[in-house]
Amino acid sequence: MTADPTFVLFPGRHHLVTTFQVDYLTRLLAGEETDSDGAPLTFAPGAQVVWALTSATHSGTRRNPVPAHRREALIERVALAAGLPSLVVPVADVPRSDGFAHTVVAAVEASLGIRLTPATTVVACSTPTVAALYAAAGFALAPVELGQDPEPTRPWDVLEMLATDDPRWRDLAHPQTVDYVDRYALAAAIRLIHHDPTVSAEGDLTQTRDYASYSADFDGASDRKWEQVAPYVQPGRIVDLGCAAGGLLERAAREPALEESDLYGVDVARHLVAEAEHRKAQGVFANPNVFFAQRNLLRAPVFPDASVNTTLTVALTHEISSYGDGVADLRTLARRIFEHTVPGGVWINSDVVGPDGGDRLVHLHLDHDPEGDGTSEADVVDYSGWPRADVAAHFAGLSPAGRLRQFARDFPALSGGSCDARWVSPGVAELDLRTSMEFLYTRDYTENYLSECHERFCDLTYADWADLLTRAGFEVDRDSRAWRNDWMVENRVSIGARITDALTGEAVPWPSTHVLLVARRPG
Repeated sequence: MTADPTFVLFPGRHHLVTTFQVDYLTRLLAGEETDSDGAPLTFAPGAQVVWALTSATHSGTRRNPVPAHRREALIERVALAAGLPSLVVPVADVPRSDGFAHTVVAAVEASLGIRLTPATTVVACSTPTVAALYAAAGFALAPVELGQDPEPTRPWDVLEMLATDDPRWRDLAHPQTVDYVDRYALAAAIRLIHHDPTVSAEGDLTQTRDYASYSADFDGASDRKWEQVAPYVQPGRIVDLGCAAGGLLERAAREPALEESDLYGVDVARHLVAEAEHRKAQGVFANPNVFFAQRNLLRAPVFPDASVNTTLTVALTHEISSYGDGVADLRTLARRIFEHTVPGGVWINSDVVGPDGGDRLVHLHLDHDPEGDGTSEADVVDYSGWPRADVAAHFAGLSPAGRLRQFARDFPALSGGSCDARWVSPGVAELDLRTSMEFLYTRDYTENYLSECHERFCDLTYADWADLLTRAGFEVDRDSRAWRNDWMVENRVSIGARITDALTGEAVPWPSTHVLLVARRPG
């Protein structure tokens, strides 16, 4: 360097700021620290720290539990109190790549109009793999925690202490951080996210789902779904739990009778909420009072008691019973919805349903290829590590019988359910009616096959649902019913398949496939 640098680039997610970080940056600007090679570092008068706030578009997950606007405000507060000249630049969440250093530098230039170069900037970074990217670009490095002996506790470890209720985090975090976390009750939110067993570190139910096709499928059926639930919707505060990308609320927003209502979409999947927000920004929703949030109602209430007029759950409850604690989670969901429903308010639930007499032993007759297409036990494969497209292509190429053999391996391993199929002939399997329907509901989702194998569709019958709702305090409306989607039976379930009684050989009629539940809170 021919002249003293004027910037310290400090990249990181910065969920917490530690006392060590503030003290280190203060000494660094004062010329009291050395670079990664041990050479003294000096800075020009008025030099500033540029806090590059990475993963700014990603929040509500164990990887990023604190949203970017909270992190930015925290940094500003700490820097002001510490007298640390600072600028904060949000950097969008991007996949790991060798171009990460360039991405951060470009984000700073786009936000501040400042071009950071090796001649003007020292990078403060203690993560070796990230530091190596900046070193390769020619930047001098200040090692922060990495250069100390003993090495101080890093911010991520302090955050882990907070998430696990270890009080030592308060001694390691900067006092302004502690005050900020307490003032905005961030500790409780972080702990909820950290301990949520149903959601991955990326804020999703499963890592194997193609959200683009999932959202498209859901939106494509939104007109039909809205037509089913609309007669029971009450104006006021309307909440769609499991809103996906907002397709159902888009239909609700068109209703003149609901123009004075507030519409809330809640989903646990970060990708879907982000898409819903994007659509809102594009003006998709006719009602301006549409709001979206990434939340998990099972972990904590989302709305105050007796504050919601209508709650919608469409194609959601089978997912809730499939992850976490099974039917016990549905009981928790029912209790939470009852609590946030106004007296006289309604919960409308539409989903798949388990067949009556699900333990009945049947013979499932399936088309098969006598020449072999995965119909022997030796043809069953382990899809672990396969790209989604390869799984889809392989599974789609199997006959109905071949798919059942593969399903019998994958469904128990991924969903915790069972698939005890005994083959009585190459195309005939003996198993219970419930498991037969689990397979027939799942087998056509080739694009998301492994994701669908995480889910159980038949945990509850209509009678089970009526009992669960009554125990939660609801009254079950007389319009509630189990019903059979004949289009689905004709075009999906029955293709290459039929069912007979295992004892008599008589044909078994296709059972109900769906349930509509209209549950009202008395009062």
